[in-house]
Amino acid sequence: MPRTITRLLARDIRMPTSESKAGSDAMHTDPDYSAAYVVLSTDAGDGLSGAGITFTIGRGNEVCIAAIRALAPLVVGITLESIIADMAGFWRLLTGESQLRWIGPEKGAIHLATAAIVNAVWDLWAKIERKPVWKLVSNMSPEQIAGCIDFRYLSDALTREEAIAILRRQHPTRSAREKEMRAVGYPAYVTSVGWMGYPDQQVRALCREALGAGWTRFKMKVGRDRDENIRRAALMREEIGADSLLMMDANQAWDVGEAIEHMRALAPYNPWWIEEPTSPDDILGHAAIRRAISPIGVATGEHAANRVIFKQLMQAGAIDFCQFDNCRLGGLNEALAVLLLAAKFEIPVCPHAGGLGLCEYAQHVSLIDYICVSGSLERRSVEFADHLHEHFLSPIKARRGRYLVPEDPGFSIEMHPHSLDRYEYPHGANWRAK
Repeated sequence: MPRTITRLLARDIRMPTSESKAGSDAMHTDPDYSAAYVVLSTDAGDGLSGAGITFTIGRGNEVCIAAIRALAPLVVGITLESIIADMAGFWRLLTGESQLRWIGPEKGAIHLATAAIVNAVWDLWAKIERKPVWKLVSNMSPEQIAGCIDFRYLSDALTREEAIAILRRQHPTRSAREKEMRAVGYPAYVTSVGWMGYPDQQVRALCREALGAGWTRFKMKVGRDRDENIRRAALMREEIGADSLLMMDANQAWDVGEAIEHMRALAPYNPWWIEEPTSPDDILGHAAIRRAISPIGVATGEHAANRVIFKQLMQAGAIDFCQFDNCRLGGLNEALAVLLLAAKFEIPVCPHAGGLGLCEYAQHVSLIDYICVSGSLERRSVEFADHLHEHFLSPIKARRGRYLVPEDPGFSIEMHPHSLDRYEYPHGANWRAK
């Protein structure tokens, strides 16, 4: 029997991470990691629902909730089977609605809302199939995967036929890579040792703890104070040693010239990449920075609004690492498009994660990339931060610097009811106590 979506519930969930300075960086000094949380219910009567989130850092989460509710009439009343039969068409339905498109298009709060709804559909579909999302996708044919993607605005860089050809090249060896991932896990780097608001003693302790747990890839935040950047980089290098990889993240703090100046000063500490060195919309600025600071890599993407921005970053030779966010893009459908663009341009994908639920999402995306799209682990690493996983029914598992393969059905994003009730803003118990 067809399964009709009967309800779309949106909840404003906020975690008080600003109290500990977890997540703090040069531009975001007091983040409260938050989620606009979506639940899709159907008339099937089997108790299955789809969960999806989009990530924010507190104030403004209510804007995403309003955008989700604006999209709800496009979803409630249609069958899941009709969505699955034309995933690209469903994605275009949400991103192409004639009046709502004016407040996008394919960017901003309405696109964040799209991500939450689209990913909730994937979560529900995977639960019905009793598979994790990465496995659901890796069981699809190349043509089925390509059928999830809207190729509008991409055809000058990637056609549907080219995408299918990329997927077909990896298809015969998918099972071997899946077996490898189940055996050893996917390589990761740790961010939660180097938040800008942490005092030196805490950074040292966290670095030592991570090294002892087998981590060999670390990221630190950098900002506008040149001398402080150098001092903290020296501290991190002292703790992690010369053989560990060190990434740096400016979170858009610099103009183009400043980025070049700051990174030349930090070059003695051998950073693998500088992340978000300038405005996420400045494609030519990223290209200029990349030319000037090589061999330090340039990474960006957590604030890149859509696949078109990534297309241009790649066409312009502006990045060494692609770091899209599965909530900033319009959900997994658009993430699949960017994975295929990156494969065509031979740019490694290292998804942004770390926020509430983002690690849970990113593990699936990286597995899809390796198993189905790129077939490569070279220069690839998915972000990890050891925060807030206890709020999820199927939290990520990491061991010795690698994500273990998720096995539970769905997108790993469904939260515990007691966490939702406690941290719902503004009436949950945590916020009533403020």
